[in-house]
Amino acid sequence: MMLLALKLLIAHMLGDFVLQPSKWVAAKKKHGLRTKFFYFHGLVHLLALLLLLQFQGALWFIILTIVISHLGIDYIKIKLDGKLNDRLLFVGDQIAHLLVIALMVHFQYPFQLSFEQLYSSEALLLLLSLLGITYVSAILMKTIMGKWDLAEDKSEDSLADAGKYIGILERIFVFTFILLNQWGAIGLLIAAKSVFRFGDLSRAKDRKLTEYILIGTLLSFALAIFIGLGYLYLSKII
Repeated sequence: MMLLALKLLIAHMLGDFVLQPSKWVAAKKKHGLRTKFFYFHGLVHLLALLLLLQFQGALWFIILTIVISHLGIDYIKIKLDGKLNDRLLFVGDQIAHLLVIALMVHFQYPFQLSFEQLYSSEALLLLLSLLGITYVSAILMKTIMGKWDLAEDKSEDSLADAGKYIGILERIFVFTFILLNQWGAIGLLIAAKSVFRFGDLSRAKDRKLTEYILIGTLLSFALAIFIGLGYLYLSKII
């Protein structure tokens, strides 16, 4: 079962990402079914599946179902282009393709999905920790740092909510390094962030901006470390 799933996923990645030039994507958006590149895309998927599945005749139903459904999903995506957010369309498109692949694996090797593990103490503790280091920590930091109301740059000079997402990503990295017991990697992460922020610090006319950045960075890392250690401790006693 796993071997089939891996082959189907590789074929999907080859057809949808590696072997699909941006020229084809633009042509499909503009002309839909009227462009030859729409069918070239389906042909690439067909060839990738045939090669990876080693031309096994017993799997013809899976191959045809994936190719036809893939083109159908792409057509729906083209029709919805401009009506829905591009990021939402991309995510929905990929989820639909992956669901078809999962159904085909189930067709060949019937398996049962068990949701009991999702409600286990271990899974819930991990979910709680992830929520803590992402959105809960972001709100907590905003509340604490809002005390000074110090803007580093003009709002039009930076990406919307960039600081929030940078903080979330760095805390996820720290949390992951703690689970892997790679404390040295956390030090490298702090050093890397210091290098990237060196320009901001060197341009500061006084030490307010420096202190603001240092407090925010140390607070973000402290929250991630606290939650990471808490997760390790609780995971051993539950």
